[in-house]
Amino acid sequence: MSREINNIQPIAADIKKLIEQSRQNAALAINAEITLLYWHIGKRIKTEILGDERAGYGKKLISGLSEQLTQEYGKGWSKRHLHHCIRMAEIFPDIEIVHALRSQLSWTHLRLIISMEDGLKRGFYIEICKIEKWSSRQLQDRIQSMLYERTAISRKPEQTIKNDLEQLKTEQKLSPELVFRDPYFLDFLGLADTYSERDLETSILAELQHFIIEMGSDFAFMARQKRITIDNRDYYIDLLFYHRRLKCLIAIDLKIGEFEAAYKGQMELYLRYLEKYEQVEGENTPIGLILCTGKNEEHIELLQLDKSNIRVADYLTILPPKKLLQEKLHKAIEIAQQKIRAKDHE
Repeated sequence: MSREINNIQPIAADIKKLIEQSRQNAALAINAEITLLYWHIGKRIKTEILGDERAGYGKKLISGLSEQLTQEYGKGWSKRHLHHCIRMAEIFPDIEIVHALRSQLSWTHLRLIISMEDGLKRGFYIEICKIEKWSSRQLQDRIQSMLYERTAISRKPEQTIKNDLEQLKTEQKLSPELVFRDPYFLDFLGLADTYSERDLETSILAELQHFIIEMGSDFAFMARQKRITIDNRDYYIDLLFYHRRLKCLIAIDLKIGEFEAAYKGQMELYLRYLEKYEQVEGENTPIGLILCTGKNEEHIELLQLDKSNIRVADYLTILPPKKLLQEKLHKAIEIAQQKIRAKDHE
């Protein structure tokens, strides 16, 4: 009997896979149909019920419709839900857009995204969510962590953001501005008030999965304390990663305290070594990321680090209150945009 059971194990495993795949395909098909249904409902309400009606009267009509649908079909047809449907039709007036989105993003994904007022921000979350295949819970976490505001692209001119998102959408091409963030949230490391650079590095490796989630799913860990020898002198790169879509090595230097000008020369040495001895055919030029606990923006600007393919970002081991963080990030974006406008008028 045991021999017979062993003989059917491979077949049973294959059948289980078929069942699971079929269930997954069915769930995706149902989600896609539901999304399209909600769009059609929102479009119909917007054009035929609301139309040019007064706001107060329109609300009354939606309330009445909600009551009828709830009586007929049960819970799930609240006024709030109908407003989500209307919002969906407003944000995506072209049904072809909905057809394209519904196969990759569920209604729960889209409901989170359509609540955003900023169109560029919506576009960012749509494209990154598609490419990184976030669950709706992961998308919600990224939104709450203000990922867009922390990503370098949010500080770029509007046309640059549009171009980068279009390249990502049509060519699956990811720019560094869509990859790198500032600040990085490393609160999961559980570090005390006082710690060394080695403590930071050790904690990151112990929580490597969380670290890569914060950095982005395309990062692949390669080495810790990567030794490079130049003129018989040994140097050590704290962390070395490879980014699959950028197709380049990423050297990360961990620093305690504020950024100092000398860090630029150190990172440039690492990058030129990697470019000469480690970069292989088909790869792009290595990028350096210096993580520190503070930086002076004028230092960064005067050193022209971008020309050396170097980026500097803060990291936070303890998160400040969300309101304070929002104010800080919005201020940083506003300052960056002011500088862009000033350059345009020169």
